[in-house]
Amino acid sequence: MSRRILYTFSFALIVVATGAQAAAPQQAEGAVRPGHAAIASAHKLATDAGFEALAQGGNAFDAAVAVAAALSVVEPQSSGIGGGGMFLLHRASDGKDIFVDARETSPAAVDAKDYLAANGDLDKDHSLNGPLSAAIPGEPAGLVWLAEHYGKLPLAKSMAPAIRIARQGFAVDKRFVDEVRYRKPIFERYAAAKSLFLVDGEVPQAGWVFKNPDIAKTLELIATKGNEGFYRGEFAARLVDDVKKNGGRWSLEDLASYKVKEREPIAFKYRDWQIVTAPPPSSGGIAIEEMLNILSGYDLAKLDRVHRTHLIVEAMRRAYRDRAQYLGDPDFVKMPLDELSSPMYAAGLRSTIHPEKATPSDLLPPYMTPPQGPHTTHFSIIDKDGNRVSATQTVNFVFGSGMVVPGTGFLLNDEMDDFALVAGKPNVYGVVGTDANAPAAGRRPLSSMSPSFVVGADRIGVIGTPGGSRIITMVLEGILAFIDGEQPEKFVGNPRYHHQYLPDVISAEKNAFSADEVKALEAMGHKVSESERTWGFMNAVSWDRTTNKLHAGTDPRQTSGGAVVK
Repeated sequence: MSRRILYTFSFALIVVATGAQAAAPQQAEGAVRPGHAAIASAHKLATDAGFEALAQGGNAFDAAVAVAAALSVVEPQSSGIGGGGMFLLHRASDGKDIFVDARETSPAAVDAKDYLAANGDLDKDHSLNGPLSAAIPGEPAGLVWLAEHYGKLPLAKSMAPAIRIARQGFAVDKRFVDEVRYRKPIFERYAAAKSLFLVDGEVPQAGWVFKNPDIAKTLELIATKGNEGFYRGEFAARLVDDVKKNGGRWSLEDLASYKVKEREPIAFKYRDWQIVTAPPPSSGGIAIEEMLNILSGYDLAKLDRVHRTHLIVEAMRRAYRDRAQYLGDPDFVKMPLDELSSPMYAAGLRSTIHPEKATPSDLLPPYMTPPQGPHTTHFSIIDKDGNRVSATQTVNFVFGSGMVVPGTGFLLNDEMDDFALVAGKPNVYGVVGTDANAPAAGRRPLSSMSPSFVVGADRIGVIGTPGGSRIITMVLEGILAFIDGEQPEKFVGNPRYHHQYLPDVISAEKNAFSADEVKALEAMGHKVSESERTWGFMNAVSWDRTTNKLHAGTDPRQTSGGAVVK
């Protein structure tokens, strides 16, 4: 695709070396391996499961399987084997970075008319709830892939903690209860979901011991038979039969043909730091690269907070505009990635940013020719040898589709909502898209998941978060804070703000800005909307090679997280 299709400007043809692709920065003398490990995840029991795998002789990749499987049990509202994931890996033995794409795929029989309301808008009930909302899960295949290609342990060992927790049960917290209450009307549609998450038809109380022997059996099936146990045979037939009975469009061939994809991570240099992050079908990596390329032309450290925020928001605005226009599944859609990641293109975008005035989104070239969750989880791991994992996985919205196939113990995702089911109509996160992200047989929906590494001369960070469309900007803000010297324990709790092109507003957590800062931003032409609710559940770890000290931080906005160094 020609660069001419992008909205460049004639005076923008400036080579900006600070945004160019580059090899990893030369590391200063320091520890070549940590000698101990750090794990940060959304639940203490999942973090413990990861350390149990390490204690069994496993590496970071085995620990990732253990953490992911445990999260399927203890955090089903955010991820699970009925969903998908993206795993960014670094193998210390040869320095190789790998991106494992276990994103869900559209069933072959998908029909866009299923998601149209009578008035032509998106039918949000069909896109978010029940079998039509569910794409073909990728998480089980992703865990099998990690174990077979990068781990040292058999799945039976790495999944053992999750299976034990499922059988013994665990006490749920207020967050779990509140989110069950939110999705109770959907659970009531499906007998297996109602039986699993409600107690005598009612929302449980915090402290209720949640046991799930069905998911223990499902995990044992995967541990014993691998992909054959989930994607083929009797278990696959059970999934397809129940999905079809409830009005969905899955087939046995959809499951049997699912494949994990290994992709080349996006890697680029921002100042003296190497950023390694997620490629499409994630939109996160290319958007982060575009934003940091734009910001590389400014000395952010010398700016007051209002002007720094203004420039970061303007970079966000432009990157999200391009996300809406161009990005999709790389196996189906030709995308102008070289142009979007070009320092010259970033220079052109930078030249359109007024240092004192906001650019209204409707003054940017239109994102298409008319007409046309935050529930995810993230964990970060560094092991004693320096292997690392940044993994984001999801069932999309709170408790996914709300549907459980009887006897399986897990929720189906509602990832079909991440497609542009109706071009130009926003999904549950307010994100719009074009035919580049339209559903089609076997296609993977565009994602915001942005597992990332930040590699400097003496400090390495592993970062990511859930948060729907806000994932990308949260990871951007985390990267900038880490580069500024903040440790994970600090930056995972920083107040957050976000702009995604449309709607044209800076969303901000409460107290993210002072009253004077809001007034100054509004004087520049920005609209600022502060919210009582918080965003995300960031989990990050880091390694300081000069001191050989590991750090781990879990988001203080939630109480269930576990961040441990040992």
